[in-house]
Amino acid sequence: MRLDPVRVDVVGASGGRMPLDGSGAVTAGRLVITVQPSTGADRFTWTVANRGDRPVPVRAVRLVFAVTGVVGPLRLFRNGYQSWSPSAVATLGLDRDPSEAGGVPRLVRSTHHADEEPVAPGELRSEMVTVLADGGPVRVLVGFEGGHRHDGTLRLHDGDGEGRAELAAEAFLGGATLAPGEERSLHPVVVASGADQGPLLEAWAAAYGTVENARIDGHYQVGWCSWYHYFGYVTEGDLRANLAHAADWPFEVFQLDDGYQPAIGDWLGTNGKFSSDLDELADAIAAAGRRPGIWIAPFLARPDAIVATANPGWIARYRDGVAPLVGMWHPVWGGETLTLDTSHPEVLDHLERVARALVGAGFTYLKLDFTYAPAADGVYHDPTMTPAQRVRAGYDAVRRGAGEDAFVLGCGAPLGAVVGVVDGMRIGADVAPWWHLQEGQHLPGPYAGGEPATANAFTNTLTRSFLHRRLWLNDPDCLMLRRTDTRLEADAVRTWAHTVGVCGGMALVSDDLGLLDGDARALLDEVLELGRASDTAAIAGPPARCGDLLDAARPGRLSAAGVELIADPATAASQLRRPNRR
Repeated sequence: MRLDPVRVDVVGASGGRMPLDGSGAVTAGRLVITVQPSTGADRFTWTVANRGDRPVPVRAVRLVFAVTGVVGPLRLFRNGYQSWSPSAVATLGLDRDPSEAGGVPRLVRSTHHADEEPVAPGELRSEMVTVLADGGPVRVLVGFEGGHRHDGTLRLHDGDGEGRAELAAEAFLGGATLAPGEERSLHPVVVASGADQGPLLEAWAAAYGTVENARIDGHYQVGWCSWYHYFGYVTEGDLRANLAHAADWPFEVFQLDDGYQPAIGDWLGTNGKFSSDLDELADAIAAAGRRPGIWIAPFLARPDAIVATANPGWIARYRDGVAPLVGMWHPVWGGETLTLDTSHPEVLDHLERVARALVGAGFTYLKLDFTYAPAADGVYHDPTMTPAQRVRAGYDAVRRGAGEDAFVLGCGAPLGAVVGVVDGMRIGADVAPWWHLQEGQHLPGPYAGGEPATANAFTNTLTRSFLHRRLWLNDPDCLMLRRTDTRLEADAVRTWAHTVGVCGGMALVSDDLGLLDGDARALLDEVLELGRASDTAAIAGPPARCGDLLDAARPGRLSAAGVELIADPATAASQLRRPNRR
């Protein structure tokens, strides 16, 4: 299998398809795109420039490769856009991009793709990076080196309908306006080949992390989180009871999740279920010897939140420029939740102040959730910013306020844009006190793989294992060790616990600690032994590796530090193999 660059496509006001020639420069209306191969033609640097006298909006620029010498069906590793977006293998001509399905709300598409518009029929796409595999012995990786300037999407399609496939490496600018005379550097595109996708993905992630100054030196995280037992109904009594039970548990972090705030968007107070203010809660956690942690959804606001009613100009608008842009619909929150315009300087000042106030109150561990919101199509204060830049600007503001010593965990985040800002990153869907999706649960059709279910979290923990200690600390999501108030069978509890351990990522328990017994503590001790060994191995060498990443629709093999987990995603049955232990 071989990839050769053949043309440049531009999507937007100056759209067109231009074949590459020896000069490396092509013209599309007022735009000039320059492509330069380097390092033996396996790395391509490129720029887009507006040579006209008027501003030009640009949706996307694509460097298109012909894929030749394919033997048998062509498979693609499909890396999802944000934390919860499913990541797995797909086969060209057999599988479909979920955006092709009819009746999918735009909000769902904007949540799970850099470009919320449906793909062309039969096209498959991956975000940031992909690996192509066919019936031959060679795997080919194509990826972007960086993501803070723009999103990077890889689009695979049958170029002529006769088996000659094309792969487009797309710099997605989302309609950002280029000023007259402006030239923008796009993130380089790299191509690499080898017999095993594991080393290819790990080397790519390491290079990406180096370019983006990834924060990968934090220590192994162990803690407790309120969400998966209490959800949004958590009370101060729940928090303090668990803090008392935690005295004999090896937690460093103690994190209060969604449910304390007066309204989504108003993060510096508490509601009627809490008699203490945030300073007092943080003091209580710190007095117990734990690091106080707190959840916020910093780029969202309920229409009736103070931040929204007092500052209507801070809300992004739909493309009509009138209706406020909905970033999330959540029944527990009261329905529609609006998107803050993170291209607006006043919004960025607000985010910085909120983060500084929370850290000042004692919460030095911040979980930032639903942070894909300002990447959606809309009308923003600064039309020159790409969706990735809007997300990054919001994260940068939080980091400025929080300071360098705070631990920032991204969640619901477009992965490529925030490397170098976050310390940890959720890499899969929410777990849940059930394995498979439940009847009656919200199922957005082809996007069901991103819905809360432990089986979904399991899949992404395997398929994104190569990101750990390269871009951040992987957060596979919380452990649930309880045997009551849950629909997880014993096999599922154990399989998920072992998965968290072998992956080497963060290990936070999310149970009412009063329900846990000695067996639960023994299982946690086993998880931490596995996790610390895997994490130490990832610091010194390769992270945990998914052995069947391109061989199964839902892989089930994960190995690290001399241990291999073999699981059946359908039944949650599993076994641990320790070939090096006598």
